[in-house]
Amino acid sequence: MESSSSFVNLLTSQGSVDLDSLETPFVSTQPPQEPSVKERRKWTVKDDLVLIGAWLNTSKDSIVSNEQKGAAFWKRIVEYYNSSPLLVGLVPRELGQCKQRWARINDLVCKFAGCYDTALREQRSGQNDNDVMKAALDIFNSDHNMKFNLEHAWRELRHDVKWCSTYMEKDKDKRKATPVPEPEERPVGVKAAKAAGKRHRTGKDEELSKLEGLMELKKQISKQSLLESLLTKPEPLNEMELALKTKLLSELLS
Repeated sequence: MESSSSFVNLLTSQGSVDLDSLETPFVSTQPPQEPSVKERRKWTVKDDLVLIGAWLNTSKDSIVSNEQKGAAFWKRIVEYYNSSPLLVGLVPRELGQCKQRWARINDLVCKFAGCYDTALREQRSGQNDNDVMKAALDIFNSDHNMKFNLEHAWRELRHDVKWCSTYMEKDKDKRKATPVPEPEERPVGVKAAKAAGKRHRTGKDEELSKLEGLMELKKQISKQSLLESLLTKPEPLNEMELALKTKLLSELLS
């Protein structure tokens, strides 16, 4: 009994014990979670139009000129785009995003421009602009198995001199890449060759000639419109505007 009492007294004499202090600290074995991926912001009509304006204005900048290519050229476009008052409050776009979107716009609009020119050449008596547009959309859908949803971009670019020139160059390169048929082994006389040439002259050659004439007309109209805006703009003009005005006057008077 004595030993039992001593044992009890020994336990009660130790005071309170802080059990929390004896617990092993908790260490998580789970790997740190990756931050949630930001939702991809879709390109709206407004976004597209601001990007197109940035590309056109940067391409026409008489100070930068077209000699500035690559990253420096696109850096200016992205700065112009992100500084637009139409996009205040939105997350800025990165260079790669703008460049990728422009490549898609340019590619699809170039393809649709060809479809529209085809529809224009095939326009029948009594058909109006809406009929031509519907025919062009049908041609695009048939040729590329997809609907054309960049009409706003096409309308913004179709009359612009700078873009039309790049479109014509692209179309010209495509024609150059087309294989030229080898000449016939048996030679023919001059008169026979001329007659055969007339008989075998395809409508495509005539269409291409009409297309080039149409694009040249559009180019002149765009130049005249731009010149008129500069002539009616209150003075003084800045250095870039003055240089552009002089250049347009020289081209139109030559």
